[in-house]
This record gives sequence, C-alpha cells and structure tokens, in this order.
Amino acid sequence: MSDLHEQVVSHMMNHDAFSRWLGIEVLELKEGYSKIKMTIREEMTNGFYVTHGGIIFSLADSALAFACNNRNNLSLALECNISFLKQVNVGDELTADAKEIHNGRSTGVYSINVINQNNQLVALFKGTCFRTGKNLV
Repeated sequence: MSDLHEQVVSHMMNHDAFSRWLGIEVLELKEGYSKIKMTIREEMTNGFYVTHGGIIFSLADSALAFACNNRNNLSLALECNISFLKQVNVGDELTADAKEIHNGRSTGVYSINVINQNNQLVALFKGTCFRTGKNLV
C-alpha cells in the first residue's frame, strides 16, 4: 500500500464519523481498489431483526469512496445501485471488495462485492463517481 493511499484513506476515516460508527476496518488499499470489513451489531437491524439494507449499502458505499478517492482526487458518488442476495444477521462479518472498472478523467465506475464470513456473496453494488480534480490531502 503506498503512502499516498494510506494518507488519503486515513484522512477520510478521521473525518467520517459514520464509517467509524459502522466499525469499518480497512484491510487493503491499492490504486483504485479497497477492501474493508465490519461486524453487524443489533442496532443495525430492522423490524424483522435482519440487517437493514442501508447498513449493507453504506459498507459498500464506503468501499467505493476509499477506492475512488485513494489517488488523492476528490471524487463523489454520482450513482449507485445494489442487489441484496442473502440475508445478513447480527454477528455476521461482512467484507466489501471494491474494484475499479473504469478510471476516466471526470468519472470512475466500480464494482463492489459484499461477502459474509462464510465467503457467501450477500450483495452486489455498482457505483459511479465524479472526479472533481481537487486534492484531499
């Protein structure tokens, strides 16, 4: 992991109270790539006592943010979609793996797989970002 990638994502985490509340841990960073994980807590469930879809979306969205910004080019989500494939419960450990599909001058496209501790795919997420051309750090 390069120093720049670490600096950018460290800066982002220091200013991202929501990702810290989620309990996100950064596992790996490469240019245009991130891998993060978190554990599902009871306060993350909905009325059916399964994980709220917004929590899973947020994990994938954070993986997108770390992958698309780690070149130090401030990038913002432009469009995102998710498919939920498997129920997620309290205690499950989720990993989001964000891979760059397209790195353009003004946009980027990323595919994020969310898997559980049993290596089962629980969600597919695709995100498009807009590159502002401004530095983060």
